[in-house]
Amino acid sequence: MLRMSRKIVLALEAVLDIAYNGRPHPVQSKDITERQGIPQRYLEQVLQQLVRNNILKGVRGPRGGYTLARERRRITLGDVLRVVNQMEDGDDATVSKAPLGEKIIAPIWEEMQADILKKFDRITMEDLCREAEEKGVPRAGEESVNFAI
Repeated sequence: MLRMSRKIVLALEAVLDIAYNGRPHPVQSKDITERQGIPQRYLEQVLQQLVRNNILKGVRGPRGGYTLARERRRITLGDVLRVVNQMEDGDDATVSKAPLGEKIIAPIWEEMQADILKKFDRITMEDLCREAEEKGVPRAGEESVNFAI
């Protein structure tokens, strides 16, 4: 079964959090950690890599944090996945050097990954933010209203 690595999940959650909560001010990593439960030590690594790859912008200063480097509609899940995959390339122990693995299994796996990336390239941060709004996910600073008596 295909699985998303923990780093991919963290990166997607972080970028979506910034896209959803980052207007008009930058989002601080400690706030992402609180809201998403992402360990700070992993989060900073991922955020810095996303800045280097023009997905996010780092804003310095006491009210600094992270913003999107492009409009929400111009950042796809595929963009984020590619950055994390670059980070994880050195960790890849699944590539076989045996002839059957190298000549038969690897091409099938690469084709499947390419198909998955094409699907992720069709989903933007804007799409996910719209879905979060539709599902009533509160934004940072919004209080969840409870009408229960």
